[in-house]
Amino acid sequence: MHFTSITRSKLDISGGKVGDFPEDWYKKYLLFGKWSWEGVEVKDPGLKRYICLRPVILPHSMGRHAKTRFGKAEVNIVERLVNQLMRPGRNGGKKIKAIKIVKNAFEIIHLQTGRNPIEVLVRAVENAAPCEDTTRIMYGGIVYHQSVDISPQRRVDLALRWIGEGARAASFSNPKTIEECLAEEIILAANNDLKSYAIQRKNELERIALHAR
Repeated sequence: MHFTSITRSKLDISGGKVGDFPEDWYKKYLLFGKWSWEGVEVKDPGLKRYICLRPVILPHSMGRHAKTRFGKAEVNIVERLVNQLMRPGRNGGKKIKAIKIVKNAFEIIHLQTGRNPIEVLVRAVENAAPCEDTTRIMYGGIVYHQSVDISPQRRVDLALRWIGEGARAASFSNPKTIEECLAEEIILAANNDLKSYAIQRKNELERIALHAR
């Protein structure tokens, strides 16, 4: 039976740990045939529903979620990172190329940390996800910036976007490859290191929101 035919009732695809299922199913579905999903979980309760840890071998869902409202919440978190790498426009649609970049970056992450790269990515997204932003409101014709909470879905969106932006910015005019820069960005974000581009953007956004309360 192909994995995509498994019903939602048998498998919680919204994140966190998987429930009622055969004991050896983790051994059958390894990311890129190498990385296990076993033991990987989301620690931030606010993001658990929006970081999908559904086990896949190849992070390519063929765009099945495209016409479904909030469908991206059920797209595997690794595939969402792959989608973020298909930027700017000249990289649009080159998904196989983006998948190879992520695969090689995961190899580097494992060599440098000795940890499961899937777990490192989840920690990076949790640390880089901002909690506050500002919005424009108008009183009497005067525009003010007001601090607001960010929805969990947008928190994940921003974290993945900044990780991708940080990797691209670091690889520009640099002898380092995009794979090395992506691996470095994910590791720094997972360690909550201020050298991480994503962590810097998060802190800047929350600092502005703090002064707009």
